[in-house]
Amino acid sequence: MCPDNERVPPTVYPELEEENTENETKNDRLAETEDFLAADESYRSSMAEYVPRIAWPDLLAQIFIHAGWLYGLYLILTQAKLLTALWVFVTIYTSGFGITAGVHRLWSHRAYKAKWPLRLVLMFLFTITGQKDVYTWALDHRVHHKYSETDADPHNVKRGFFFAHVGWLFITPHPDVIAKRKAVDMSDLEADPIVMWQKRLFIPLFALLTIGLPVAVPCYFWSESLWISFWVNFNFRFCITLNIAFFVNSVAHMWGQRPYDKYISPVENVAVSIAALGEGWHNFHHVFPWDYKTGELGNYSYNLTTAFIDAFAYLGWAYDRKYVSSEMVRRRANRSGDGSHIWGYGDKDIPIEDLKELKLMDKKKQ
Repeated sequence: MCPDNERVPPTVYPELEEENTENETKNDRLAETEDFLAADESYRSSMAEYVPRIAWPDLLAQIFIHAGWLYGLYLILTQAKLLTALWVFVTIYTSGFGITAGVHRLWSHRAYKAKWPLRLVLMFLFTITGQKDVYTWALDHRVHHKYSETDADPHNVKRGFFFAHVGWLFITPHPDVIAKRKAVDMSDLEADPIVMWQKRLFIPLFALLTIGLPVAVPCYFWSESLWISFWVNFNFRFCITLNIAFFVNSVAHMWGQRPYDKYISPVENVAVSIAALGEGWHNFHHVFPWDYKTGELGNYSYNLTTAFIDAFAYLGWAYDRKYVSSEMVRRRANRSGDGSHIWGYGDKDIPIEDLKELKLMDKKKQ
């Protein structure tokens, strides 16, 4: 007999252990699922609380700019001097390089590098456009690319043409936009003294370069009246510059071809490319945002910004221009494009079956 205090080893039942383990695993998964659902419900609840509201100061500013555009147009057609109208055209397209080559391709995407004299010129040109400071513009653009077509996209095109075009400027941002603005790395711009100087002094620089310089030149050099020059060279010019940039966010996300990725909204739009100095090749740009040309084709007539950067590269002020190889483009177009990458008859991308059929058609015509 065994003594009463002798310990008898417990009987092991593998089946029960497996069953207990399975139950524990199920319970753990159930708890995780409940936690996830609770978090998801909390997230959806917080999102449901988001009610877009109008930021009235920003809306009134847009109304003033656009109504002033109409009055400026009237003055151009009836009273302004011809040189004043030509000055508007010159300032719109020269300052535009501050957006395209400057805050966009250089500071937002780091698609090339620029020495300080070129960065200073680009900062000067960008400030004339009046589109916020370099840091703020680049921050929103990086968020737009990183979270495109989601609630975190500052001008999410899924909220409609008007919102993507101009509404996002005077409608309170989605909570996701605010959160992602804080998450994007901006250390490179924070280390750029020219960018931070312009950010710190943006209000006086806006008064001097966005309003003062464009308005003063016609008054001083060809005696245009201050009244006419203000409405033409501030409101009219400012409004056109803004809307050309807006077209990239709206039109170039809606109407055009998607030769590189048919699953995203950005498109190739020739009209926007002409108006925006080469920024309308938007399907390519969203697929390959690091390409300094923002487009596959190197024709300067449809991409003046590329010509601008190449000219300064020749002078040694721009360098380390990044671009996508033709093989990389071909691979992406074949994988996810909508077929419009094929430009026409004779294109090497035309499938063999199509070429055979085309040859048969040619023979029948003979």
